[in-house]
Amino acid sequence: MPKRLVKVLVPLALLFFHNVVFAQNKVEDVNSAEEQNQQVLKLQRQINKMQKRYDAEIRDLRAQIKRDAAISTEQEKKAEVQSLRDLAKTEAAKETTTEKESEEQTFTSGALGLQALNPEISVTGDLIFSYRDDNASDENSDFSFRNLGVHLESWLDPYSRFKSAVEFHEEETEFGEGYLTLYNVGEDLNVTLGKFRQQFGVVNRWHKHGLEQVDFPLALRKIFGEGGLNQTGLSLDWMMPPAGVSSQQLTFQVTNGSNNRLFDENTDNRPSLLAHYKNYRDLSKDTYLEWGLSGLLGWNNEWDMLGGTEQSSSKITTVLGADLSVLWEPTEKMRYQNVEWRSEVYLMNKRLLAPDGSGTDDIDAWGLYSYLQSKVSRTVDIGVRYDYYVPDTKDYAELSGPLSLSPLAVVSDNPYILQVGPYITWWQSPFVKFRIEYDYSESKGINNPEHVVWLQCIFAAGPHKHERY
Repeated sequence: MPKRLVKVLVPLALLFFHNVVFAQNKVEDVNSAEEQNQQVLKLQRQINKMQKRYDAEIRDLRAQIKRDAAISTEQEKKAEVQSLRDLAKTEAAKETTTEKESEEQTFTSGALGLQALNPEISVTGDLIFSYRDDNASDENSDFSFRNLGVHLESWLDPYSRFKSAVEFHEEETEFGEGYLTLYNVGEDLNVTLGKFRQQFGVVNRWHKHGLEQVDFPLALRKIFGEGGLNQTGLSLDWMMPPAGVSSQQLTFQVTNGSNNRLFDENTDNRPSLLAHYKNYRDLSKDTYLEWGLSGLLGWNNEWDMLGGTEQSSSKITTVLGADLSVLWEPTEKMRYQNVEWRSEVYLMNKRLLAPDGSGTDDIDAWGLYSYLQSKVSRTVDIGVRYDYYVPDTKDYAELSGPLSLSPLAVVSDNPYILQVGPYITWWQSPFVKFRIEYDYSESKGINNPEHVVWLQCIFAAGPHKHERY
């Protein structure tokens, strides 16, 4: 083939091949675009179909809401109509009742029924067996019915309440308490009239059957006497405004000075004055703290002198006290577990004419107690009490009449009594409890048992169980 022809055919072939490839690519691009358009159209149709379905559902929901609102409105209307009907029936019944009452009038009294007029009566019994080892008594054991108490209570009217306690002992009958309390005489003020155990400290106010131990603390018995401070007069109890998170109460009492231990020489019967301040606060939901201050003031005026003579001279007797109580009692286990700590201290000063004729003198005695008690189960309490008492030393202590000045003053130097007493109390029921207590004591200058074992049974019959006062 001629070279010129080759030169012409080769470019033409290359051009033809390029055109064929370009046309084929163009066809493929056109096909791809058509497929994409088909897919877009398909998606558009699906979206339109979903939009129509959702619009139909929204229309149905709106219709349902309108129907529910119509039903609710109809029910409210029916309820309102029914309420009006019921009110009309009630008013009609009232009118009918008024008409009947106008036709038949009855007259009633606001007084209590005869049964309600009867006072509530409770009886407490306190039986004790003791075994002692000491140098002051020939009797090693003793069994006694220490006290049978008859307690009467009654509301006299909505504003006043009466309470009394008569105690029967094996040898005698004693009028313990009898008083009337008037409530809300003034703002947060109550008034008590009669004979009552006075609010000096805490435990002096309690009855013996309500004590945590067998008997009153040693210092209380030595200063106020075996029965504590119990006199006749008037008491004002004022619930003071709170001091921050603490509640406060002030008690002021005016009573006849009849306590034999403190006011035996008060022949002109001058009244004694007592004040007690109490402060209470919650330390937490399970713990509270209570503390108080007490003061007692009285007079004596007639003194027995050596040789049987008497002299008159008014002298002051004072007793000061402080008390502290802490109780931890978890709220969720308050019937099964607690820990209680209580302490009191007593300071006494009695001015007198010395029976030996040496003139005016002072007798100073003091004492304290502290006990820790815990509830270990619903029916068992365990505890221990510590007592300490110090009388004064006077050379003429045994010259002051047949009763002498003991236990307020003794002849010995540096006298004291120390006593420790663990105990266990078992509650058979809320009405019956048993206690075993062991007291160990040592003393100087004043007689006191060294070892005593107590077995005690206390029972209660009536609505008030073991009320402390």
